[in-house]
Amino acid sequence: MSGPYKAAWLCEALLVSRSGYYDWRRRQHAPGPRQRENLQLRQRIRTVFAESRGSYGSPRIAQVLAGQAGRHRVARLMRLEHLCARQRSKYRPVTTDSRHADPIAPNRLPGVQVTRPNQVWVTDATYVITAQGWLYLAAVLDVHSRRVVGWAMGETLDAGLVIAALQMALAQRRLTGPLIVHSDRGSQFASGAYRQVLATHGLLASMSRKGNCYDNAFIESFWSSLKYEVIYGRRFLTRADARSAIFDYIEGFYNRRRLHSSLGYASPIHFESHLN
Repeated sequence: MSGPYKAAWLCEALLVSRSGYYDWRRRQHAPGPRQRENLQLRQRIRTVFAESRGSYGSPRIAQVLAGQAGRHRVARLMRLEHLCARQRSKYRPVTTDSRHADPIAPNRLPGVQVTRPNQVWVTDATYVITAQGWLYLAAVLDVHSRRVVGWAMGETLDAGLVIAALQMALAQRRLTGPLIVHSDRGSQFASGAYRQVLATHGLLASMSRKGNCYDNAFIESFWSSLKYEVIYGRRFLTRADARSAIFDYIEGFYNRRRLHSSLGYASPIHFESHLN
């Protein structure tokens, strides 16, 4: 019925076929090509956002979609889905104790142009709070590809922890030239045991200027990503829970899949695999 009149009467009066009228009705309620495409894109965006652990904004998601939609379209569809990448925290835990009498290495980074893997590594340590107590994490990152090449976790922050991370990096990489290993002035990195490992492998020690965390900005950037993509907003009941989450992030996501704008939106492993 259409008002007080049957559809058949109206079609006859207007010289319109009933099949044509009902086909027109179906087209009015069916989504058009653009709408169907947007529905598919919104589903894809939700999937990519979830796989990024809620860390990707519209630029990275547009890169993952590989030309299916531009950044502004992705941003508009993300708003419709109420998706917003988590914001980084400005909080930076302090784990550096530079009040010691051990030797301080010069800062070798100024003026260095990083053009290959295993030319400059940066290293540092941080901690994660669990219900069982603190879990410390030391990491070594290759500046050229942003890849975490070594890491270690433990209940205490000492020279043994940072040495374990460095030894993991040395076991995984094949050194082909001079290598600078940069750290802050912490007592762990100035210790005799740590300096002995550097000397044994012919590595050049480098340390940040006093009170200047920006000298170690690459590893600080990694800590920031780790903290706001994995740590903040979660409560770890045990150190084992935190270890598992950190391992999964470094080896399952960060190194293999996380897109870096500085690498042309490639992951560290993908970037290294395409080097000449």
